[in-house]
Amino acid sequence: MTPNAASASSGPSRRSFLASTAVATAAVAGGMPLLAACGGSDSGSRDGTTSGKTAKKLLPAYVASNVVTPDIPSKNGSAMGFTSKLALSDLKTAVPKKLGKGSSIKIMSPFWGTPPKGDNPYYKAMNDLIGVDITWQNQDGITYDEKLGAVLASSDVPDVVVIPSWNMGGKIPSAIISKFADLGPYLSGDAVKKYPNLAAIPSGAWQYSIFGGKLRGLPQPAPAVVGIVPFYRKDVFDKEGWDLPTSPDEFLALAKEITRPKAKVWACDDMKWSAFNFFGVLSGSEKPLGWNLTDGKLVYRVETEEYLEALEWTRKLYAGGLVHPDAKAQTQGTAGDRFSSGQVMIYNQNISDWWGKMAEQAGQNPDFRISGMDIFGADGGDPTLWAGSPAGIFAFVNKKASKAVIEDILAAANVTAAPYGTKEYMLTNYGVEGTHYTVKDGVPTKNDKGNQEVINAYVMLASPAPTIAHPDLPDIAKEQVEWQQRMGAFTKKSTFWGMQITEPARYTNLSNDFEQLEDDVVRGRKKISDVQQAVAEWKKQGGDKLRDWYQKLHDTNGSAQ
Repeated sequence: MTPNAASASSGPSRRSFLASTAVATAAVAGGMPLLAACGGSDSGSRDGTTSGKTAKKLLPAYVASNVVTPDIPSKNGSAMGFTSKLALSDLKTAVPKKLGKGSSIKIMSPFWGTPPKGDNPYYKAMNDLIGVDITWQNQDGITYDEKLGAVLASSDVPDVVVIPSWNMGGKIPSAIISKFADLGPYLSGDAVKKYPNLAAIPSGAWQYSIFGGKLRGLPQPAPAVVGIVPFYRKDVFDKEGWDLPTSPDEFLALAKEITRPKAKVWACDDMKWSAFNFFGVLSGSEKPLGWNLTDGKLVYRVETEEYLEALEWTRKLYAGGLVHPDAKAQTQGTAGDRFSSGQVMIYNQNISDWWGKMAEQAGQNPDFRISGMDIFGADGGDPTLWAGSPAGIFAFVNKKASKAVIEDILAAANVTAAPYGTKEYMLTNYGVEGTHYTVKDGVPTKNDKGNQEVINAYVMLASPAPTIAHPDLPDIAKEQVEWQQRMGAFTKKSTFWGMQITEPARYTNLSNDFEQLEDDVVRGRKKISDVQQAVAEWKKQGGDKLRDWYQKLHDTNGSAQ
């Protein structure tokens, strides 16, 4: 189910990180930014954010779901976890009354893979459950940016458009404000109680769905905890007696011990994203999270010593020959494949790979065991981690849609946001029993038809609170949630966390070149001094003015903390 967005790179790019995070929310059964007091008119000509009392007036009332009780409650910003066997006879009903009134609705959404035919049994069953006639206009997720821009620039916008946060560059935020409906009259305050499953979505995800001063998005909630995990081959570590490192220096020492090029074994793949976490670098996933008020001054991530230290440490791994050569060349293969084949012992990727790799290897290598090491601090002490965005993908409703169509779209979202352990969840995520999946010993297993049809569709409309559940591998679900909870204890929220901020258009591409520069530096193609020079240029070209803009935004709105 994971989108093929990482291509053949050695580690997660910013986009592949976000893509895997977002779709992981569907894969692990749950979920995976702008606030506008500075303006945010429907014309889309204003930029800024909406916070404080203004935002609170727009938020749906939060009413926790009591339909199902998780085995592991959410803690420290983690997902909730389910580890019990799944019995279809015990499934609860989350939508006792069909709310849809029969509207015909067209939804454009990114799709990774080959879309199924529109009249398939899964789509028919979902539409019947909801009481609407939804037609999916699936678009290639890899080139979604291009299609999205063209559609939003036209006068022919579908009833619903799904937009991942990594596709919100350039003019897309302005188009969101000008093209999509205000859902506040239907969802703000107690109005949301008509849709109990939407009311159970955490308030942070709704606040992040405010664009241009209006509640416009239906969110896929995401855990606030770091999503990138430093994975290791636990089966090999146990066999060799290797101890897990507890500092960057210990990691380097272990990497030297592990690496045996003649045996085609290297310690790791590209570890840049974990290095950012080891050294406490501000999030680079979305621009507002890269800013933080430090000692009374707003600082951007690339200006920090931690940023340079993380790059220098990663450069040492490459310079020492401790990283797989294909990761350095960035020409073939993937980090995950090199890990599975035993060519690297450590790699970093989205937390969804914890289950994904175990499931992938179950029939091929029964001794295979993946696990995630805890993130440590630069000095070997506790890490300083930064919270990610409270939502990663949004569905938007055409502002020209009628009241009846909007209400039917919300009826559909109320079904897709049903929690794990309900009949609605099972149909949304697994399809029709017997047609798309079977259950044996409490484990639902999709057949070929299920894998072809029950994918990338209704889960993109709205999701329940972040949830991790793997009926086939409950121990993995438990490990994932517990890892999130441990890391969540060291997680902080940066100044603009949870605020959907629309930067002035002139600054939207200001930081775009840094990711490529990072990759060049760690591989030895550029120097740390080149980064320092790039930061100086960034300041001159608008970085300092953007800082002033953020400072004014903060002075006006405060932080979301």
